Amino acid sequence: MSALTPASEVMLRHSDEFIKRRVLFAGDLQDTLPALFAATEVRVHTQQYPHWQLLNRAMGDNAQFGLTLDAAFVAECDTLIYYWPKSKQEAQFQLCNILALLPVGADVFVVGENRSGVRSAEQAVAGHATLMKIDSARRCGLYHGRLDVQTTFDLTDWWQSYPLHDLTVKTLPGVFSRDGLDTGSALLLSTLENSMQGKVLDVGCGAGVVAAVLAKLSPKVKLTLSDVSAAALDSSRATLAANSIKGEVIVSNVYSNITGRFDMIISNPPFHDGLPTSLTAAETLIRGALKHLPIGGRLRIVANAFLPYPGMLDATFGSHEVLAQNGRFKVYQATVGLPPRDPKKKKK
Repeated sequence: MSALTPASEVMLRHSDEFIKRRVLFAGDLQDTLPALFAATEVRVHTQQYPHWQLLNRAMGDNAQFGLTLDAAFVAECDTLIYYWPKSKQEAQFQLCNILALLPVGADVFVVGENRSGVRSAEQAVAGHATLMKIDSARRCGLYHGRLDVQTTFDLTDWWQSYPLHDLTVKTLPGVFSRDGLDTGSALLLSTLENSMQGKVLDVGCGAGVVAAVLAKLSPKVKLTLSDVSAAALDSSRATLAANSIKGEVIVSNVYSNITGRFDMIISNPPFHDGLPTSLTAAETLIRGALKHLPIGGRLRIVANAFLPYPGMLDATFGSHEVLAQNGRFKVYQATVGLPPRDPKKKKK
């Protein structure tokens, strides 16, 4: 069992209220509380693949991963427990989807850390439910109300796009750099060469920006894009389609669903899991790269200059180089070299 987050610890203070309810958990849930929760029925929907992996082991088909909810999945639920994410746009998208499917009169609970902006919950559901704060602990707020009027949800209303050179980037709420190219990705793009060949894996593909630019520079590249976010995966597919680019887009928790080897692995790895700084994904990316790169294969990443990636790269590859840098970011590259020859072995 994973340690419970502060938000889940707040929910446990009220757990006796849910014993006879049919509960749907959703939002930025990062622990196994639903698997432990005493209720008539408990279901979970998440847009984050690692969260689904954690819960699926204990809950099976009662844990669902995807961009939007299946109406049949929540048909009998009468209570929502929603974990507020750090992105307000993401919260608005998810709540609009969920509250379009729950019946009028359903209880709505919203919980989250104060620094994540959970105070915006009241405004996010205004006109559909009136929320009131019912608890405050562990630097979290818990809000409760009842659904008065169902929302109207149409996925097409939530798509955004922006131009990047001669490309069109398609994005959804919660996707990194939804409104425009971020500084780190721009620096990474500046290092891409023309006429590259071979197989390239983009880990943490987001809206598919890096892969799309690479494909335009090097049309012969064979692309595989992966991410843990359902919104990112759909955004990447839409970006590739909008620009007539071929590529495989798969869900994978770093290398969990990746097979085979690639000539290059490229990434703008996240260093936040929720709000606290976390290097787990990046460390897995670096240390696991050797299994997916041949001799001469390259790992290229962009990262905040203060993060301790040089040591990880040197420990894994033996060395690294800095391809570009500005005041905040650096682009690192490490190449798989020939293993050192054992001097004890004689030549045949």
